[in-house]
Amino acid sequence: MADKIKLLLAILLVAAGIYGFYYFDEQYALLYRVLGLLSVVLVSTLIGLQTQLGSSTWEFGRSAFVEVRKVVWPTRRETVQTTLVVLAMVGIIGLMLYLFDRMLKWAVELLYGLGG
Repeated sequence: MADKIKLLLAILLVAAGIYGFYYFDEQYALLYRVLGLLSVVLVSTLIGLQTQLGSSTWEFGRSAFVEVRKVVWPTRRETVQTTLVVLAMVGIIGLMLYLFDRMLKWAVELLYGLGG
């Protein structure tokens, strides 16, 4: 039950921060409103991290970051070669679709007696 109250408080804080951001549009400069909104979001995040859902989400993010660091990224040469193959295939498929469209157009014109 305490986790639900903390999450509700965090959500209400963010909602109040967003409301305040637009409510004080005329009174304060944009910089102060953005800083206020960021501080409210930071406090809300800290409250949310105190819950079971928040801590499991944080742990998931940390493990995802560890997995991203394990990825073997392609070299520049591999990236260029793959890009060129993709561009060539797009060109070939585009040409095939164009020819198929022209063939269908010719068949429809022939069927309906259009085009002289």
